[in-house]
This record gives sequence, structure tokens and C-alpha cells, in this order.
Amino acid sequence: MTPDANTMLRPSAHTDTFTRDSLPPAALWPDLPQDGFPYPDRLNAAVELTEAMVAKGFGDHTALIGNGRRRTYKELSDWTNRLAHALVDDLGVKPGNRVLIRAANNPALVACWLAATKVGAVVVNTMPMLRAKELSAIVDKAQITHALCDTRLMDEMTACAKDSRYLKTVAGFDGTSNHDAELDRHALEKPVQFDAVQTSQDDVALLGFTSGTTGTPKATMHFHRDLLLIADGYAREVLQVTPDDIFVGSPPLAFTFGLGGLAIFPLRFGATATLLETASPPNMIEIIETYKATVCFTAPTAYRAMLAAMEDGADLSSLRAAVSAGETLPAPVYDDWQKQTGKPMLDGIGATEMLHIFISNRFDDHKPACTGRPVTGYSAKIIDADGKEAPRGEVGRLAVRGPTGCRYLDDADHQAAYVLDGWNITGDAFWMDDDGYLHFAARNDDMIVSSGYNIAGPEVEAALLSHAHVAECAVIGAPDPERGMIVEAHVVLATGTPDPDTVKTLQDHVKATIAPYKYPRRIVFTDSLPKTQTGKIQRFLLKS
Repeated sequence: MTPDANTMLRPSAHTDTFTRDSLPPAALWPDLPQDGFPYPDRLNAAVELTEAMVAKGFGDHTALIGNGRRRTYKELSDWTNRLAHALVDDLGVKPGNRVLIRAANNPALVACWLAATKVGAVVVNTMPMLRAKELSAIVDKAQITHALCDTRLMDEMTACAKDSRYLKTVAGFDGTSNHDAELDRHALEKPVQFDAVQTSQDDVALLGFTSGTTGTPKATMHFHRDLLLIADGYAREVLQVTPDDIFVGSPPLAFTFGLGGLAIFPLRFGATATLLETASPPNMIEIIETYKATVCFTAPTAYRAMLAAMEDGADLSSLRAAVSAGETLPAPVYDDWQKQTGKPMLDGIGATEMLHIFISNRFDDHKPACTGRPVTGYSAKIIDADGKEAPRGEVGRLAVRGPTGCRYLDDADHQAAYVLDGWNITGDAFWMDDDGYLHFAARNDDMIVSSGYNIAGPEVEAALLSHAHVAECAVIGAPDPERGMIVEAHVVLATGTPDPDTVKTLQDHVKATIAPYKYPRRIVFTDSLPKTQTGKIQRFLLKS
């Protein structure tokens, strides 16, 4: 078991000790095997992604593309050092202070995140769509003292700060690349050299708030070493990133999936990140064609749009890696992508608690309707309701252990629920085949129990999506007085008409594709499905 967080961690550089004081009790930590990932005791992740890259000879390489500008690694290093001076000299940020950043995906957000990390702050990146009430809940939970906000999004931030007990300093920055805001003006007067705080490798660097948070928000705590681990593990082994790669994607940098895929991964290897404030499929397609992007992170719904665009003549041939996560990858999308591009789609699963992807397919080891094997450093097993390992082929709870793991901020109850005997219990239902490959069934709370049968909604969705009539679909369990629950499918049609004949056609198709008892007893036709900004279908909204 991991040693006591309060007695065995390396000496902290934080003068504000809030996050270290808020770590879970040692008995509730997951096991965190670090074999193969040696880092020095003193480690600042932002330095490793900027000055260290310049020292390695990448100074003239393009690091970021966004809002009409390219920035080299040397420019990014200088920019973040100027900002770091401004944070310390003008805003009074101390090591360990929590700094909230509010912006859409743009280079200025990345620069602010890196600068705050250099000064030893603990960063909280937030979604631009959040309102003052939601921001206030995050500020209160993390006792945030400072906020950096794109001036175009200042109204809700100002409203949040007005009556805040903790948030006393709000500074605006210009997300449009004009450097015409308070923070930018401070920074332009500063030197390009900055002595970054010599943080410990296990000082908290990032708080990731879970996207599924309801009520009191849950924050996951990630160390400086964790930010590098996800690159040195998954990105190195699975994506095989090189300096020639150009990244594009839709997930917000406010989510750990986006921060890894669109900032940490490219910057760790001297590659280029393209950042889109509005990452709709048409915008991503334009970026891929313009800059010959090679690695894409997005959800299956966006890949379906890309497939349609390719049929209409879009040239996406530069993509060598199409990473799908955040939503189960239906086999028809996987099959269509491979057929049209000749390249595999890399399905994977991650969690905010684990920071990034920990199970994935590989370029040379992949198959449909399969999430693959654990990333190097991680192990996985399937457990039953009693916590015992389940037989191969039997659906159960996914348990994962590796170099990153769950540490909730000041939340012993949720910590005890997520970690069992050193293993992270992710909340996903999976089964493992005889060869050790993992197959997603559903979220644990999305399993549909109908007349005693366990039915995984994603399996029904995959069956529906294999029919030409279906453009998109989402399957939920709906209450039923006789069966307890029935399978209810919400369907966006590509062809056909929303009538009883189409209902029967789709039901018969499902019966012929998978076990007949799994067919949707109710089909609801709709013009669109509710989705998050990352393209993840919000099934809970269909249950109301």
C-alpha cells in the first residue's frame, strides 16, 4: 500500500499547504507502482514541457497553432516565463495557491496553465460554458484564491468572485492572440527568464473536477509526475509520438483527456498542438486538411461525421492515429473507419480519477468491440459484487491499478468507494476474454436489468448503428411495471421515415444481430441527441 501521504511524501515546495493537507488518508490510497518511470525528487512538469524542450533542440519547432498564429517552443517558453513573473510579482500567487483558468481551447489557456504550474500553483482548468453558480461550487471546494479568465468570458467569473469567500484576485487575459488585457500587459514588461519553483514530483499540480459531478463537486488530485507519466506511458507506447506529429481534437483542455491529448502529449515529444475554440467536426476537418494533422482525439460521433465528409471528398489521409475515448466505440464505426482509411481506430478508456487512458488498443493489436489491453505500467481485472475476481467472459466491475490513481480532494467517502484493496474501481462494467483482452459492457449504473436479464446498452446501440437507417442512437433503460425495465432506443434516422414500419424493421434487425431478448421494445425517433461539448451522449437527459 502507498505510504502515508503526510509522512512519506517528499518535502513539498508549497507554502500554501492546502492540497497536501487535503490528500486522502493513507489507508484509502490506491497502490501506485512506479516501476519504469524514474523521475527526480524535484520536478516541475511545466519546465519539462518548455525550457527542457528548448534545451533538447526543439526551440524552433512549432509548439502551438491557434487563433491564426504559430508559436515555437522558444516563444512558448519565453511567453510562459513572462506570465509566471506577472503571476508572482503582480498577482501575488504563492506556491500551492489554487489558480482557476477559464477559457476555450486556445494557446493563451495553455500558456497560463504552464505559467501557473511553473510558479508552483495548483491549476484548476474549467469549462467556458460554466455559470457563476457552478464556478462558485468549484471555488469553494478547492478554496481557489486566484482566477485567470479570457476577457470574452469575464461576466460569469466576475459574478462568481463578487461574493466569494476565497476568490479575491481575478485577472483577464486575451485569448485572441492580441495580448491586449491586464495579465498580458503585465507580462509584456517582464523578462523571459524565470526561476521556476522547484516543486516535488509528488506536489499536487492539477485538480481535475469530474465531468459527471452532481451536487458537491468532486476534485481529483494529480501530481507533477502524473502529468508526465501519461505521456511517458500511453503516448509513448501506444501513440508512438514523434516530433513530426500534429495533434488535433475536440475535448476541452478543462478535461484531463483534452489536457493530455492536446497539450501534454505533443509538448512532451516536440510535436505540434492545433487548438480550436470551436472543435466541431467541420472545423476539425479543415484543420486536418490545412495542417496535415496526424493524431486526432475525439468521440465516435465526430468520427461518424468525418467518415461522411470523406465520402464527400474530404482528404483526411494525413491522420495516422484516430483515438476514440469518452464514449464506447461502436463496431460499425471502427469497421467503417478501417475500411475507408486502411488504418485502425484506437479505442481506449480513461478516467478523470486516473488522469488519462489506461486501457487501449494498439496499432498492431486491435479488434472491433474491444478496448484492448492495459497500458504499460497498469494492470486490470474484473471483479464481482463481492470484490472477487470474476471468471473470464463474465461481466463485472473493472478494477485497475497503475502509476496513476484516484486521490479525491478532501472526500474520504467517495475515496473509500472508488478504491478497494489498492485497486481503482472505475464504475465501468467490462468482461475479459480468454486472451486477456477487455470488452466494455456499460457504465455500472447504465446496465439494463429487464426480466432478470442484464443487457448492456452499448451492445444494442452497436446493433442499431449497423443498420443503414440509423445515423445516431442512444439506448437507456426505461421503467416498466412488468419487466422492471425495458430497452428504450432513441434514434436519429439517416434514411427511412419515423413510423411503425421502421420501428419493426429496426427491432427485427437487432433480433437478428444479437440475442433477441436484447431488442429495444420501445423506439423513440428524435432529430438530435443531447451531447456534451466533447460529443459524449448525455443519456441521463433521456431518462427524465
